[in-house]
Amino acid sequence: MWQIEDLIRANGLDIDRIDDTIVKGFPEESRKQIHEWYESLIDMMRREDVAAKGHLQMNRNIIGALADLHRQIMADPDSDFDEYRREFYNTLPFIVELRAKSGDEKAGEIETCFNALYAQLLLRLQHKEISPETERAFKQISQFISLLARDFTLDEREELFKNKDEDKQQ
Repeated sequence: MWQIEDLIRANGLDIDRIDDTIVKGFPEESRKQIHEWYESLIDMMRREDVAAKGHLQMNRNIIGALADLHRQIMADPDSDFDEYRREFYNTLPFIVELRAKSGDEKAGEIETCFNALYAQLLLRLQHKEISPETERAFKQISQFISLLARDFTLDEREELFKNKDEDKQQ
């Protein structure tokens, strides 16, 4: 979604330009729906004052939910999350380094990871060279975020803490 926000900005929040540069590439039968989706995103970006920079509230809510789950997993004493914690601690030095380089904007740990992965996408789209050390950081961050995504999906299905909830009831 961050890329979609940037595409909208690159087109000046102009639905006609978005129709010409993006929507027309889709099959005729889906263009109206895609046009309306972009139009609603443009409206949200304007209303939420993120036309120039920042992220839509719905995107910030997802990052917040992921960060909340991360804190919950890290605080859980159960060994079921040892792999997750290990990946986090392997990722933490990269997070600290990225946060130190980010200047005044201090993002949380999870948002910092997403910022890094988005930066990786942009670097690849621009065909820019990525150093082996930076590539290693991206790989580690990606591994960690994939575990968080897996656990987020399990949590949404109420399966992540299911056994613990059942144990508490007995």
